[in-house]
Amino acid sequence: MSSLKEVTDANFEQEVLSSGKTVIVDFWAEWCGPCRRVGPILEQIAVENSDKIEVVKLNVDDNPQTAAKYHITSIPAMKVYQGGEVVKSVIGAKPKPALESELAAFLA
Repeated sequence: MSSLKEVTDANFEQEVLSSGKTVIVDFWAEWCGPCRRVGPILEQIAVENSDKIEVVKLNVDDNPQTAAKYHITSIPAMKVYQGGEVVKSVIGAKPKPALESELAAFLA
C-alpha cells in the first residue's frame, strides 16, 4: 500500500492548489502497470525531499473531474503545482534518476 496521500476531486483544491508547498500530483489508475512501477519511485523521492515538496496521488478512475480539468489523457502523469498553477508535467514511467532529473528544479 502506498504511503503517499490520496487526493480526490473533493479535496484537490485544498490539498494541492491551496498548498504552501510545491506539490507533485501522480495521476494514476489501479490497472496501470507503469503507474504501479512509478509509485514506489515517487514515494522515495517524497521521503528524500519532504522538506521541499509534497507528493500526492490522484486515481483518475475515481476522480474524473480533476483528471479532465488537467487534460490527463495518458498515465502515469505527474504534474508539479506551485501556487495553484501547473509548472511542470512529466508523462510516462521513468527510472528514478530520469525522474529526479526532470524534477531537479524542485528538489534543489
